[in-house]
Formats: sequence, C-alpha cells, structure tokens
Amino acid sequence: MTIPGAGERIRLTLAALPAVSVWPHRFGGLEYRLGRREIGHVHGDSLVDIPFPRRVHDAVLSARLAQAHHVLPQSGWVSKFLETEQDVAQAISLLQRSYELAKEQQRRREPGGEAAG
Repeated sequence: MTIPGAGERIRLTLAALPAVSVWPHRFGGLEYRLGRREIGHVHGDSLVDIPFPRRVHDAVLSARLAQAHHVLPQSGWVSKFLETEQDVAQAISLLQRSYELAKEQQRRREPGGEAAG
C-alpha cells in the first residue's frame, strides 16, 4: 500500500529547506542532500530511507518511528514505509531531523566551528 502524492509532499517540504539539493537516486526515486551529505532518499510514494548516527538510529528504532534499513539492517540507515498519513508525517519529521544533524555537522567543520580549535 502506498499514499498517493506522499513523495511529492516530501519533495516540497525538503526542497524548501535552506541549501537542500534534490538529485535522482541511483536506485530510483529522489535523493536529498545538504552539501555532499545525503539526508535521505524517497522511493516514490512508498518508502523513505534515512541515514543517522548510530545513537540516533538506535533511538529511532527503539521509539518505533522507523525500522532497520530494509536491505542493510546493520547500517546506520532506517527505512520508513509510507502506509498511512501518519507515516508520511513521521517520515518528514525524520528527514528534518537528519537535515538538522547534517547542518550541525557542517557548522562543526567550518572555520571557527567546534571542531576547529
């Protein structure tokens, strides 16, 4: 089961975030990046895959907001299947969380950031 229009709603939300670029994903769908870092990708109206640091990954799985990645369950990636409107909202929230983590990482790498000293 899929949610018609889910991928487009996600695209509109993520494309509106500052500095996010949208690219074709190598396994189909659309990939969202902040700089060179992928914040997640969406396969049509049915599936979202999102990378997280292990601590966040584990918290997301514990809270049952997503499941371990459907192909690479031992990775830091999670998968969110879009079967209900609530799933779409949760996927957007998780992608926004990935974006915020990527922004923080970017800030730390900039001259004068936390890592520079």
